[in-house]
Amino acid sequence: MEEKYISIGELNQYIKTMFDDNIYLRKVFLRGEISNFKNHTRGHLYFTLKDDTSRISAVMFYSSAVTLNFKPEDGMNVLVEGRISCYPSAGTYQIYIDKMEVDGLGALYVEYEKLKERLSKEGLFNEAHKKPIPKIPKRIGIVTAPTGAAIKDILSTIARRFPIVETILFPALVQGEYAAPDIVRQIKEADSGKYDLDVLIVGRGGGSIEDLWAFNEEIVARAIYEARTPIISAVGHEIDFTIADFVADLRAPTPTGAAEMAVPTISEINNMIHSFQIRLNEFIMNDLKRYQLRLDHIKNSYILNNPLSLYEMKEQKLDNMIENLNYIITKRLDNYKLHMDHIKNSYILKDPMRLFQNKQELLLFQEKTLYHNIKNIILKNDHSFKILVNTLKLINPLGILEKGYSLVTREGEVIKSSELLKAGDHIHIRFSKGNIKATVKEVNHGKIV
Repeated sequence: MEEKYISIGELNQYIKTMFDDNIYLRKVFLRGEISNFKNHTRGHLYFTLKDDTSRISAVMFYSSAVTLNFKPEDGMNVLVEGRISCYPSAGTYQIYIDKMEVDGLGALYVEYEKLKERLSKEGLFNEAHKKPIPKIPKRIGIVTAPTGAAIKDILSTIARRFPIVETILFPALVQGEYAAPDIVRQIKEADSGKYDLDVLIVGRGGGSIEDLWAFNEEIVARAIYEARTPIISAVGHEIDFTIADFVADLRAPTPTGAAEMAVPTISEINNMIHSFQIRLNEFIMNDLKRYQLRLDHIKNSYILNNPLSLYEMKEQKLDNMIENLNYIITKRLDNYKLHMDHIKNSYILKDPMRLFQNKQELLLFQEKTLYHNIKNIILKNDHSFKILVNTLKLINPLGILEKGYSLVTREGEVIKSSELLKAGDHIHIRFSKGNIKATVKEVNHGKIV
């Protein structure tokens, strides 16, 4: 009975083999919505793929996940390609995804976000690159479709607000495959310098994301960024944002808004002129008052009322300078005279031999001093020499021989005891005067013979 029972692992492995051997499940294409998304620390992606009626577990391993050009998240509709198999440990079947892309409009949105991030990192959106829009333009260029609501709204708004400005239309395709290159061509034409434009409006009316897509193209963004003419972007409605809006010098919510930003109204101009008139009058009046005060100060100055006083002060100053100069000259001459008298009265000029005698006396004194010092040194050294000689005599080991002692050696060795000798040794005996060689005949240790 036990042989007909199999383990759960064997069953799940058998089911997995059935899945893997089925050629229709080796490559499956599914459309669905991501839910329960989990990004594992090792880079594997785990989530559920669902539609209105059903769901399936999904796995995308790191080797496939690194090829994605977007970041998956819950609620995103995707198209996937993979194989169906069983996960034996859990007893569930799931799809192992090899490829995945965003479904429908989501793909455009992903492409939009990628380009926006890349251009932002390059600095195309930086405020430092944005040019100011002139307050009172003389000539405005418009890059848009020649027909449609956008051009009508722009022209009618400009005519109503500031009819004296000149407008030039640069007709361009604003939708479809060839729209982006055509927009770029017209921007470059308007910016060529031939038309002396003060500002350029680039845009179109509202529409779907596909309709507005030409203004999300990189070539359009770079043409706007490289233009020397200040550009106002006017694409779609207020809620629509395109790449052109971020790179333009100014973003308008609508084409009508772009026209309002590009030109002032006649009343604004009148108010501005009136304000300038008031400020100019105040400036002129302030200058007149300042110059009048300065004139009054000059007219009332002491110099103009007393012109001779200036001459008198200069004369007095000249007198003081002459007196100071005379004093300085007299003082300097007196100092020189004192110095000259001192030199004339010096004993050198009056008795030059006295200087020689003084030097001679000094030389004789130094000779006597030197002779005395040398004599003292010699006497001192002679006394020291005699003390050293007497000291050497006292400590001289040979000096004791003069008292009747003798020095016995054998082959240069001093014999201090009879124990060092034996009969027949040849010895050398030194006296205070002379020496002899002898041979030992008998040795008596400790005995006096």
